[in-house]
Amino acid sequence: MLKSPPMNGHEIRERFLRYFEERGHKRVHSSPLLPANDPTLLFVNAGMNQFKDVFLGDDKREYTRAVSSQKCIRAGGKHNDLDEVGRTARHHTFFEMLGNFSFGDYFKEDAINYAWDFLTGKVEEGKLGLDPAYLWFTHFEGDDNVPADDEARDLWIKAGAKPERVLAFDAKDNFWQMGDTGPCGPCSEIHYYMGEDPDDPEKNRAEHVNAETGDDTIEIWNLVFMQFDKDADGKLTPLPAPSVDTGMGLERVAAVMQGKSTNYDSDLIRPIVDFVASLEN
Repeated sequence: MLKSPPMNGHEIRERFLRYFEERGHKRVHSSPLLPANDPTLLFVNAGMNQFKDVFLGDDKREYTRAVSSQKCIRAGGKHNDLDEVGRTARHHTFFEMLGNFSFGDYFKEDAINYAWDFLTGKVEEGKLGLDPAYLWFTHFEGDDNVPADDEARDLWIKAGAKPERVLAFDAKDNFWQMGDTGPCGPCSEIHYYMGEDPDDPEKNRAEHVNAETGDDTIEIWNLVFMQFDKDADGKLTPLPAPSVDTGMGLERVAAVMQGKSTNYDSDLIRPIVDFVASLEN
């Protein structure tokens, strides 16, 4: 299953942070797990939480681009992974989310180009070197409130993706919001086929993207194009400036880069499992 030289979790994290630092992003520390001054959340559930007021235009930073590795808990609320633990190879309630952010600076084209370049670019240039034959991409198909994001589809194809590997999905999968209210927008996901042979016509296929078919094809990165503020009545108000919020699961990418079939076998989690298993009753 390994498609690129193995990397430990620390190296993957540092490669991501350094890649975006070199492209003008401010490296920002992970915020505390308990959100500050935000009654809508019990725990931080995404990298964008600490930037919520920046997206809304209520806070101004000295930078317009940021990158972070945010510690997250998803054990309740809108984003709840608790019920999936033990059922899949990729869910756990505590994880690190790698993310790059733009606050009214760049938008869809640069976000997509950065993601394509970091994932598929040369390892010796600080990137991951993944084979595009294992990658799938999604975009928002549109609904009564927000039109289809054909721009994102076209930008993935322009970046290098084959048209048949760029798929449209509804709001359930491709419209992101951190909670019932707050900043939100259409999103574009990157999925990875975990199997051995990318030419396997039965397993590496479109029907397995965002499907309940196990862990053969998993989402590894989500690019959110923040455009709206959603209120309690569901009304969408355009944000002061379109922005970018992305989230890549460090543990999932570690499993990919280390040729493991589950997150729990990556170097980020396996030592913990082995230590607990070694404890005597």
